Amino acid sequence: MVVLTAVLAIGGLTFLLATLIILAHRRLYVEEDLRIDVVEEMLPHANCGACGYPGCRPFAEALVSGVVAPGKCSVGNQQGREAIADYLGIAVGEQVRIVARLACAGGTNVARNRVNYSGEPSCLAASQVSGGGKACSWGCLGYGDCERACDFDAIRMDSHGLPVVDAAKCTGCGDCVDICPKDLFSLHREDHRLWVACKNLEQGDAVLAACEVACTACERCVVDAPAGLICMRDNLPVIDYTRPHATRVPIERCPTGAIVWIDDEAGPLRGAASKKILRHGALPATLS
Repeated sequence: MVVLTAVLAIGGLTFLLATLIILAHRRLYVEEDLRIDVVEEMLPHANCGACGYPGCRPFAEALVSGVVAPGKCSVGNQQGREAIADYLGIAVGEQVRIVARLACAGGTNVARNRVNYSGEPSCLAASQVSGGGKACSWGCLGYGDCERACDFDAIRMDSHGLPVVDAAKCTGCGDCVDICPKDLFSLHREDHRLWVACKNLEQGDAVLAACEVACTACERCVVDAPAGLICMRDNLPVIDYTRPHATRVPIERCPTGAIVWIDDEAGPLRGAASKKILRHGALPATLS
């Protein structure tokens, strides 16, 4: 009798809970728009986060709900974006691509090492040994952590041990920003043409002993730029990208080429007064 009572009690409780779950499911169920699956299939499945969403599925949901336009996706091609726009009956939308930029031009042909590092070939590992071997404390260490971290093959190491970003392949995912121990990468709109390719915070020509293309804080770019476009902060030019800057004038008198103009075809362009870089081999180390 006790066993039968227990069985009936458990059975009744199970039936009650099942009924409550069914009722809750019917009341709380939200029917998902079937277009989300279709749009997700039309996306590149990179899940890079460059669109501002954690993956292609959340981005597809935002597209269907009309929160964003297909142009927000910088990974897919224009044909794919137009196909999504046609399917949803919305405008493609214009989106200025976001790309990674490196604030250093100190390759082995223009920048010296102060020690010979012989540990694990990793920027992170080298940086933990007295900051790495670079004579410039802020300079790129050149071991290619960023290249290995990039899932889109948008970064390659050049012959001077310096990362080069292929803007056409870059999705602006930010993996290189996260991996760089020197904090040299940042994400910028592709139409930001003026760029300071240096993070050295020291002042004066003495810095050139460590790197021949370092900023010396001479302030010529500040003087030549339209009022308010460039200011000095911690001995380094800072560009106000909220202001129009469609002028190459600020780079022309820079003696080291630390501030450049980014051209879509030619890449970083140095000013007329900057010292020409003729050396192809590596500079000898300045051992401490």
